[in-house]
Amino acid sequence: MDYKYIEQLLERYWACETSLEEERILHTFFSQKDVPASLQRYQEFFAYAQAESSCERLSDDFDAKILSMIQEPVVVKAKTITWRRRLMPLFKAAALVAIILTLGNAAQFSFGGATEDTGIDYAAYQDTYNDPEMAYDKVQNALELVSEGIIQAHQADSMAVQLGTDVNQNKKER
Repeated sequence: MDYKYIEQLLERYWACETSLEEERILHTFFSQKDVPASLQRYQEFFAYAQAESSCERLSDDFDAKILSMIQEPVVVKAKTITWRRRLMPLFKAAALVAIILTLGNAAQFSFGGATEDTGIDYAAYQDTYNDPEMAYDKVQNALELVSEGIIQAHQADSMAVQLGTDVNQNKKER
């Protein structure tokens, strides 16, 4: 069989000179099972093109939908920035500097570097009591007084809490 017409159509197809009807003829020809061996190399190309043409396509209004989404006005919510918020980085920096200076001073004092500058003469200090038992008794008495003060404060706080809950219950009942 002579496939000269198909070969001419192929030459015109590759030169982009075929009409839609001639392209349909080529697609139909290459979609059949009996294709000559000399033209079989083109069969996969036209089978792929045929499969792609039957694939899902974008709708006609796709461009209009995308353009309408792009052209929608964007709502921008403005935030009010207070002076406190504006100065917050400065507050953080000042706090960091204060912490570093405090730690530096504490380290300097704990390593004994600050004792020369303070002018304190530790050798001039004398004990207040010569008898250790008397000093121990005075410290014990002072600690007992502190303990009693803490107990009284705790009892007063607990009484205030109890009275506060009683007052709140009375208000609820009314």
